[in-house]
Amino acid sequence: MIGFGMSSLPMPSVSRANEADAAIVTKEVAVVTTAKAEQIPVEARVPVTGSLVAREPVQIHANVTGYEIREIRADVGESVKAGDVLVVLDDEALVAQLAQAEAEYQRAEASVSQARSQIASAAATLTQAASQLERTRRLRQSGSAAQSVLDEVIATEASARAAAASASDGLGVANAQLAQADAARKIARLNLRHARITAPVDGVIVTRKAEIGALAGTDGEPMFTMIARGEIELAADVIETALAQIRTGDMVEVQLSGMGTINGKVRLIPAAIDPVTRLGQARISLDADPRLRIGLFASGWVITDRRDAVTVPASAVLADDEGERVQIVKDGVVETRPVKAGLTWQGQREVLEGLQPGEEVIARAGAFFRTGDEVRVVSPAAIADVQPDRTP
Repeated sequence: MIGFGMSSLPMPSVSRANEADAAIVTKEVAVVTTAKAEQIPVEARVPVTGSLVAREPVQIHANVTGYEIREIRADVGESVKAGDVLVVLDDEALVAQLAQAEAEYQRAEASVSQARSQIASAAATLTQAASQLERTRRLRQSGSAAQSVLDEVIATEASARAAAASASDGLGVANAQLAQADAARKIARLNLRHARITAPVDGVIVTRKAEIGALAGTDGEPMFTMIARGEIELAADVIETALAQIRTGDMVEVQLSGMGTINGKVRLIPAAIDPVTRLGQARISLDADPRLRIGLFASGWVITDRRDAVTVPASAVLADDEGERVQIVKDGVVETRPVKAGLTWQGQREVLEGLQPGEEVIARAGAFFRTGDEVRVVSPAAIADVQPDRTP
């Protein structure tokens, strides 16, 4: 019997290419995007909010009260010049008062003139009496005049001297009355001038309470309120922690609804802080613009510093308890480098120390890498291309 033994069948051979692939262990390299450090202008800013107010509000009151308003020559929104007549009051009584004061002044002038004439007359009488007394004394010494005659002349001279003194005092009284009459005349003239109420400065009228037929000044309220020279500024609230950064003259960018950006400058720094809100109120002068209105809400930024600085994307700067750092990529290898960071401006972070312009840093997710790690740099567009398509 012939038997058939099982012969060994040949095994399939492995290709040399597959053997090579199996022998190679592929090392995966992380893909990153980088950004170059660049020198650009950066700004330090402090946020502010507030309302528009008059830089110098002006209240206009009637300086004479109780007189009827006859005419109004200005209204809200009008621009006026210093000296322009705004209101005319009934001045008939004031004209009469001035006429009376003028008459009193003329009477006082006459009294002064009369007192001076009396002084002149009394002085002449005194001179005559003094001469008579001198002659009588000489006659008495020679025995040619009686003692009784001398006594009479002495009395006459004393009376003349008293009359001269009285006349001098009368002139003083007359001069005082003249000064009083002059003051009354000036007041009457001033009151008559106040019957025409005028603008004290150039400006814009923002409120008016005067009405024709009303009695001026009886309610104590201003007849008009003006904005001196039309200057409107921002009363800006500033948080207390930022006040130390602000200086007089700092540039400000103010945003107003429907008006866009208006430039200004810090005019006054707050001298006190509200103990409840912890805010201080700065005054910011604004560039002239006819669209500005008091009461409008505004927000903006005080620019406290501007400088050229080395910057990287804000996401590239890592910070922890050990400080701030960036991950630099050079020849595909990561280097962790400590830095000193500064301002954040428009998505960029200022690097004060530790980085030079042109050096490349990992733009984001740098915390996953350590010094010596190998990475492959691709553009952000390339990374987007390899992302799986999740659209249904």
